[in-house]
Parts: sequence; C-alpha cells; structure tokens
Amino acid sequence: MKLLLKQSLRPAVVLFILLSIITGIAYPLATTVLGKWLLPQQANGSLIESEGKLIGSSLIGQNFTEAKYFWGRPSATGPYPNNATASSGSNQGPLNPALADAVKSRVSALKAANPNNALPVPVDLVTASASGLDPHISPAAAAYQASRVAKERGLSVTSVQALIDDNTEGRQWGVLGEPRVNVLKLNMALDKNAAKKSDKSSV
Repeated sequence: MKLLLKQSLRPAVVLFILLSIITGIAYPLATTVLGKWLLPQQANGSLIESEGKLIGSSLIGQNFTEAKYFWGRPSATGPYPNNATASSGSNQGPLNPALADAVKSRVSALKAANPNNALPVPVDLVTASASGLDPHISPAAAAYQASRVAKERGLSVTSVQALIDDNTEGRQWGVLGEPRVNVLKLNMALDKNAAKKSDKSSV
C-alpha cells in the first residue's frame, strides 16, 4: 500500500513542480520579454510623457474640469473619478431613477458651460463606461465641446475642429469599433498649440 502510494504521489509532485515552473516562471518571463521587445510602448502601459514628465496613459481617462479643456466621459470609480485601482461601472440600469437624475445633472452642467450651444448632447458625455476609465470620447462628443474650448482659448471653432480631426482614431484594422478621440492626447495638442502661439507672440 505504501509502495503504491509512493509510486502514484511521485509523478503528481513532479508534474506539479514542472507545471509551476512552466506556467509560473517560464511563460510569464517569455511573454514579458517578447512584449517589451515587440511592443515596448504597450508593454509599459502606453505611458505618455511631455518634456520628460509623465503626463498619464493613453489607456486611462483623466478628470479634466477646466473649461479650456475637452472633458472625457463621466467615471463611476471611487473614491474619485478615473481611479485606475478601482475600475467599475455605476451598475445602474436604464430604468434606474438615480441614473436618470445623474444624466439630467450632467446635461445641465454641459449646457451651463456653453449655453449658446444648440447641438444635441452626445450620450457618451453623460453616461459612464463599464470600466469607468474610458480615455476616449466620440468625435461628436468632441465636436460638441469645440465652441466652448475655442471661446476659452481665443481660437476659432474651425481651428479647434482641425485639432479634433487630427486626433481622431479610426476603427481598429478598419473594421472594429468606432472612430474615437483620445481626450488626453487632444488636450495635449491644445496646450502644444497654445505654447506655439505664445512663442510666436514673444518674438
């Protein structure tokens, strides 16, 4: 009996150790090395830097609130918006009164920030994504905010719309998803444009 138990236990232990080495050490190490070699930007979190300073990640939204910036989607993460350590949605269904109240409040805030805007409010500006970390808005959501941003920055709506067009990403591989605008990258382009104007005026 002891011999039978020893004979059956030994292969199980050896297999456990072998699989632990393969799946716990070799595979993660190989994927990490290959990832950093083939896709270094993505493997390191798609981080964005400006003048040597870390600004954020193109994969995680930021809570822009100033009128001179484009605003992203609402975030339901806690205890603060766009908390990358607590990805979550609101878990509120379309018939939930709390969701209806939140949408009405967000629509009112958008209209108060730009009362002369007669465009319909795009749905992604008043509803949170499932992750609460969505870094993108639709081109329509960006266009809705163009007049406000243009006014705050002393720019023409046409020039702001041109920046939106330059920062609009198409469908992945031409077929997957919808066109979208990365809010952080767009706001960085705005600041870069403002810096260029400042440099020209100081010459």
